[in-house]
Amino acid sequence: MDDTGKITTLRPVERVRQDGEAIAAIYRNLGTTTAEQMVTRALGELALAMAGIASQVKERQLTDLARQLRRLQRMAENLGMISLAQVAGNALDCLERSDSTAFSAVWARLLRVAERCLAIDKDFADRSI
Repeated sequence: MDDTGKITTLRPVERVRQDGEAIAAIYRNLGTTTAEQMVTRALGELALAMAGIASQVKERQLTDLARQLRRLQRMAENLGMISLAQVAGNALDCLERSDSTAFSAVWARLLRVAERCLAIDKDFADRSI
């Protein structure tokens, strides 16, 4: 609370690091049309993977979560989404250590980073050509 008795809500804003070279290399190697289709499909798969992981976490189904986080990390690395890959790896570390408090904090960060990455994905791909 601040001095007036009002509650202040903190809204962390994540700085997202991306490597444009990953997308640029795809475009150079495959040509514009094929690369555009592949990148669009990969971003869609990444969004679906994140949604699936979110559903698992919400339902507390941790059985396959480590494998899904590894997959998300690889997908993000392949698309040059450095921050997303790093935070997915951090979440995996917390899960493997069975540190539920740390996992909760990193999970909240992963959601923020994923939201930022997926919100700017089209703009990011366009800048990489």
